[in-house]
Amino acid sequence: MKNQLFLIIAIFVCINLYSQNTFVFFGSFNRDKTTEGIYVYKLDTVKGKLSKITSVKGILNPSFLTLSPNGRNLFVCTESKTKNAGSVSSFAFDPKDGKLTFINSQKSGGENPVYVTVHKNGKWLVNANYTEGSFSVYPLSEDGTIHPYVQNFQFSEGSINKDRQDRSHVHASVFSPNYDQVFFTDLGADKIRAYQFESDKNEPLQPAKQPYIKTTLGSGPRHFTFHPNGKFAYSIEEMGGFINAYRYEHSTLESIQRVSTHTDQYKDFESSDIHISPDGRFLYASNRGEENNIAIFSIQEDGTLKNVGYQPTFGKQLRVFDIDQSGKFLIVTNAATGSVFVFKRNLETGLLKKVGKKIKIPGASSVKIRRY
Repeated sequence: MKNQLFLIIAIFVCINLYSQNTFVFFGSFNRDKTTEGIYVYKLDTVKGKLSKITSVKGILNPSFLTLSPNGRNLFVCTESKTKNAGSVSSFAFDPKDGKLTFINSQKSGGENPVYVTVHKNGKWLVNANYTEGSFSVYPLSEDGTIHPYVQNFQFSEGSINKDRQDRSHVHASVFSPNYDQVFFTDLGADKIRAYQFESDKNEPLQPAKQPYIKTTLGSGPRHFTFHPNGKFAYSIEEMGGFINAYRYEHSTLESIQRVSTHTDQYKDFESSDIHISPDGRFLYASNRGEENNIAIFSIQEDGTLKNVGYQPTFGKQLRVFDIDQSGKFLIVTNAATGSVFVFKRNLETGLLKKVGKKIKIPGASSVKIRRY
């Protein structure tokens, strides 16, 4: 009887494992609506191999993307780097056949949308517009339809670098762990802006107790992420090439460390993206320019970082990377060389090893991994 029970359990586990699929979504700078812009691949979670499932044409420069909490919708920044334009678009995703179906688009409320995020209740979308330094809030229908924005905030002040910081340039919009705040990294003004988010209101963004935190002048904060434990947050500086570590308590940020993302041998660098492993033990930060690598840090108990190594990304202009839900794989997008690589993570050391083959995606700019 015991043997039969073990057999039934083993069969159930195997069926459950094999019924799950891990899909990888890529955005790109396609520059032309007649060419492919969004790509869907399936990830072999044993070998790290990527296999193409489908792609989408008819949409311009889908440069950044994210998924709804239930994974049924893909939201995309579109018409990025397009003069006098900018939009956010929605697609329905069917994990049974991997098909993407266009739903609708709305104006982004500013030129050059670069980041989009969704509230955990699936009812709100928030984007960031780089060129004009603004962000917008949109209601969402249950099917993923995006409605016109109900709030749009614009900023104008810049900072000390007149070539890069002539005015506000908002580069990310990130919800707090409890989804009761949104943080906006403003590369142009050297600030991390904060708003309360009251999801039951018609206009959910409200002034925060700490409206912003100043960063080092000329640093250019770009992306932002929270530790899985909700106690720490980290911002990567595009221009300064540093990571700022913060203690997050009572809805406020307190700086606890500022550490370099790059090695001393490189002078031309542009740091870009930042992610933490699901177990909360390691932080990864990407460097562009001459360096083109990922800096790897172990996270100490007090939230501070300790560098443990660097991993070349075998391409140029790494914009965005992502880590899968299991923490086993990290995937990079090299925009200038149009190449995608899969790395396997050592769960104990945090170090990376390239696996699988190079995937060619022209202008590859963004990636999101999701298990279904």
